[in-house]
Amino acid sequence: MTSVSGEPIPAITEATLADIADNGLRGPGATVNQAVIDLGNALQAAAQGDEAVQLPPELAELVARVRQIADVDVTRIEVEEDIRLSAFRIRLKGDEPRPVVIVPAGWNPLGWLPFVYGYFKLALRGYHVLAYTPRGLGYPDWISTSDGYVNVAGPDDWADGVKVITHAEGWCGPNKVGFLGLSYGSGISQLVAAHDPDERVAAVVALSTWGNLATSLYANDTRHVKAVELLVGFTGGERQDKFDAETLDILDKFDQNRDLDDVIAWGEERSPETHLRETNRRGIPTFVSNTWHETLFPASSVIDVYNRLTVPKQLNLWIGDHGAPESAGMSGLLTHLPFPGLAEPLREAYEFLDHHLLGAENEAPKRKQVTSQVMFTYKTKPVLGGGNRITEAAHREPRDSWGDVTTGEEAWYLTGVNGDGDGALADKQNDGWSRSFTAGVETRATAVDAVMETGQKEWTGNPRKYVLSEFERENLLVWSTDPLTGQGEVARRIRGAAQVRLTVRSTEGAATLVAYLFDVAPDGTARIVTHEPYTVRGLTPGEDTTVSWALQPAAYDVPTGHRLALVVNSRDQLYSYAAERGTVTIGSPSGNESRLELPLG
Repeated sequence: MTSVSGEPIPAITEATLADIADNGLRGPGATVNQAVIDLGNALQAAAQGDEAVQLPPELAELVARVRQIADVDVTRIEVEEDIRLSAFRIRLKGDEPRPVVIVPAGWNPLGWLPFVYGYFKLALRGYHVLAYTPRGLGYPDWISTSDGYVNVAGPDDWADGVKVITHAEGWCGPNKVGFLGLSYGSGISQLVAAHDPDERVAAVVALSTWGNLATSLYANDTRHVKAVELLVGFTGGERQDKFDAETLDILDKFDQNRDLDDVIAWGEERSPETHLRETNRRGIPTFVSNTWHETLFPASSVIDVYNRLTVPKQLNLWIGDHGAPESAGMSGLLTHLPFPGLAEPLREAYEFLDHHLLGAENEAPKRKQVTSQVMFTYKTKPVLGGGNRITEAAHREPRDSWGDVTTGEEAWYLTGVNGDGDGALADKQNDGWSRSFTAGVETRATAVDAVMETGQKEWTGNPRKYVLSEFERENLLVWSTDPLTGQGEVARRIRGAAQVRLTVRSTEGAATLVAYLFDVAPDGTARIVTHEPYTVRGLTPGEDTTVSWALQPAAYDVPTGHRLALVVNSRDQLYSYAAERGTVTIGSPSGNESRLELPLG
């Protein structure tokens, strides 16, 4: 048997699995990690009886166990007369009633293929498994590709999900139905559960999910251009071939920065937030996870939606970026390869399903509702060839609710230039000063080097290091505290969403401000805590306008002796920007003093 693309399947080695643990799902550019492709192909072929597939002993044993208890096949589910969805199915043997876990694939050109390992693990827990590729996704002629146009979690995808449930009922006769999705599949899972007219969904696990798709794409009058660019390029085909006329029109409006009300309405229709009333009415238990440095679906709207859920629920927040905590566990995670803590994101998700679908008496209902992993509190050691390996997992903090994460706040006021040419963050109000920089230029102060890749390195113990002295002062402004003191090794426990208030004027009619918060070590190297852009429009040149906005939430311990630095520039690769040129001035008039409000916990 060949792979789903028709190519020969290479041997799977320990190096293949180590690659997945270190690098996750994504490969260079708009590609999938080849190790993930190879493993998915090998597992699905071996499970269907291909004895030529070469697997390490632990994986060979896994496949043998699955084949002993279940039948495995690939099929196509007709959802419209000319549209069939590719599906991978595992049906447990015997007549005992069992639940089914339905897994809509994430947004990737391989459809269901990357996570065959995860489907096997679900089967061994006692579930029938039905994974499918949402319409439109996939490379031409691959068996894991589905027909139709990509609907971007719209009404067609909801209707497809309902028909997949009906297919599952006829195929395996489940006693309960659960959904588990990662990324794109997580949003589809929540939306199908809220729209199934027969209300058959008994639990949802939404990993690296979104709360409001509109604000994920466009917030603070700033378009998240890199996220959209990445998604459009990761469908498995050309843009004009993958999207219908309506969606192409929405993408054009987004790209051209016009008719954004239409884009917002389109995104809100595809948002779990919009359909919360129905989710709550149905009482669907919902498990949610996200990452602090999320570049596709920022955590703030996920937390907002989570707070409004009145169902049994769990929220986990992790180090890293989109998909980093969960993708290795779904793709192929062996016990002797991972660093400590790598298995936790999926273990807790599976236990949530076990409790609500299997009736298991486990830790899931006893856990605090919110658990935050504190950034970079892991311990590491250098490894041969460069980089670090985690030796002790990062600290996690359980809380009864998100409201218990932040217990206080601290105001830091921005000042004018101090002795080293930067400004200070002081504990007393400071007014009457102004500082300027040239707008329209990218700087070394950036949120990430590359979408998802930088966060993947954070997850595996290698957060990006910045050097504060290298930041281009002509194109940005810096304010920093003195070295901080506190009790013991930690000077400040940042917990929640920091706020900035700045008074701005510009030589242009609009200005984009990107605010970054950094932890600066005594040697001048820094790590990013959080960031967020804000675009101010309708400016009158020479006149002040005061704006306030929240940065993305964070859980971060600032060590004693370190400084906090607030950096403001006008451009980041992730976002649109308002002006190609001009001068932006930040000031602090009396009564509207510029400040940073720091959440503490």
